[in-house]
Amino acid sequence: MLASRRRSDHLGSMTKTLFCFGFGYTARSLVRSLDEGWRSIGTSRREDNTKTLPGVEMHQWPGARPSLEGVTHLLISAGPVEAGDPVLAEFRDEIASRADQFEWVGYLSTTAVYGDRNGDWVDETTKVAPSSARGDLRVAAENDWKAIPGLPLHIFRLAGIYGPGRGPFTKVRAGTARRIVKPGQVFSRIHVDDIAQVLRTSIAQPRPGAIYNLCDDDPAPPQDVIGLAAKLLGLPMPAEVPFDEAGMSAMARSFYGENKRVRNDLIKSELGVNLLYPSYREGLRALLKVETEALDRKSDAWF
Repeated sequence: MLASRRRSDHLGSMTKTLFCFGFGYTARSLVRSLDEGWRSIGTSRREDNTKTLPGVEMHQWPGARPSLEGVTHLLISAGPVEAGDPVLAEFRDEIASRADQFEWVGYLSTTAVYGDRNGDWVDETTKVAPSSARGDLRVAAENDWKAIPGLPLHIFRLAGIYGPGRGPFTKVRAGTARRIVKPGQVFSRIHVDDIAQVLRTSIAQPRPGAIYNLCDDDPAPPQDVIGLAAKLLGLPMPAEVPFDEAGMSAMARSFYGENKRVRNDLIKSELGVNLLYPSYREGLRALLKVETEALDRKSDAWF
């Protein structure tokens, strides 16, 4: 209680400042959606990515060490590596010492922490049981972040992300899309705008220690998504290819090694979120409109 009061008193005199470790696709979407008055800071590994959005203060990192002075909200979207979480490797002590400074800390994890469930449903109370190396790394990273005393941590387990610039239409137009079929296989998905909506709502309603699944309402077979994309474009339906004959990379095959349906009830009941795109059907239709308008303008502004 005392720590919360100190944090509240401290934040009352501070400008809201969001620092994003890993200013990628999701972080950009969140920052675009924030109200005026926010100061936004981000990091990128590549120097040519350090001027991605007007008004965002960018730093190349790893590299020169950015300052966390005055930061009120912290988003970690940089993924873990075999050696561990790269942010904690360099900033653990500083973040721990500033725990009372932060009003909200968000860690972007993945539903891969649940592993393969043979198509069964999982929710936030389901015990993690990763079945892949990336799932193992995420569980370890989640635990490392949770181990920092007094940190107002919120963990967001993301399903497959799609949105403007990250959808099936380019491959369908190019004729390279394939409807890979593995009987019984489904994937959960989430539109990037809905991720931003959940993060923004959590920032307004913080509950330190919370874990949320971020996905839409309709886990679906991947071939159905490609099929709808072709239908919306008015192009021939890509032929079905059996999974065992698809000649996929080891990484791509590993995603098919996990089959589960992810529940999203908590973001609705606790945060009051109404998904903008409750299934890939609404999401793809909206996505095609955005991308078509951008192509007409010869612009890649959706990024």
